[in-house]
Amino acid sequence: MTHIFADLHNHTTASDGDFSPGDLVARAAGMGIKVLGVTDHDTLDGLESALDAGKRQGIEVFPGVEISVRFNRAFFTGTLHLLTYFSSALLKDSGFITRFKTLLAAGRGQSLVRARIEKINEVFGSSGKFPLLSRDLAFEDIAAYSANASRRHFALALAEKLGISDKDTITRIIGNDSPAYLPSGVDLEQVRGFLNTEPVVAVLAHPAAGSFPGEGHYKEVLPPLETVVRLLPEVLDAGVKGLEVHYPGHAPEHRALLLAWAQKYNLLVTGGSDCHDSASRPLGAAGADEQEFMRLKQEVLCVEKKSR
Repeated sequence: MTHIFADLHNHTTASDGDFSPGDLVARAAGMGIKVLGVTDHDTLDGLESALDAGKRQGIEVFPGVEISVRFNRAFFTGTLHLLTYFSSALLKDSGFITRFKTLLAAGRGQSLVRARIEKINEVFGSSGKFPLLSRDLAFEDIAAYSANASRRHFALALAEKLGISDKDTITRIIGNDSPAYLPSGVDLEQVRGFLNTEPVVAVLAHPAAGSFPGEGHYKEVLPPLETVVRLLPEVLDAGVKGLEVHYPGHAPEHRALLLAWAQKYNLLVTGGSDCHDSASRPLGAAGADEQEFMRLKQEVLCVEKKSR
């Protein structure tokens, strides 16, 4: 049996987890976990099912969403993740759900495609910093291939619509090292507006996972701790109120540092397994104790009350 009171970071089939919401809840209940955070990537779709399963299983399901926040800086192009928690009662608030979905949609789909096109034109367009295109790339060039465009569709458009046959040139325009590369996710300023107007509590997910000394799942895509240190002031200024300290990909010295940050900035402390499957990323690997969870829950209830 686990000694974890609250495992506050987990994924289901609503995003990229192996377990359905009901299966994940049943597994947590069987392990003796008292509180289960269900925090799928950029979607609320699994939460109703998880809450229903929680009632059947006698376990508290704490709803949230893991929001991808994109950065495009000289020292870092990529994403940070925010675990954004809220009261289960808000799932019945259609206005809140609509506003949340609108925010999330800005980080993917057509909004992301348009943002990537704008950036490519700014850098490589006919009047760009490094003009490589005979004309600016248009949204219709990409939409002709797919309503849910990927990098492959951008490559096809550059080759077939703009006549670029050299693969190295295409890579220069759309590769990860391109000055026009724009990661998926919502811009921090959009997140700031949401956090400052909606009854949610945001926690910076796995801040040190990019510097884990052993095998880690996020080392390739998350920044090292030194980069997080540089971004932390503006992340906190945007309205983030906590740090995910207890995490499988945090070394002991990182947990100690994050606890010191939490004390220095008066931040909430949370923890979670980041469960995706039963083997490499299992449930019950990390979590918050009862006192840490109750402080988070009190903050969530407080912001909800203030919004009424």
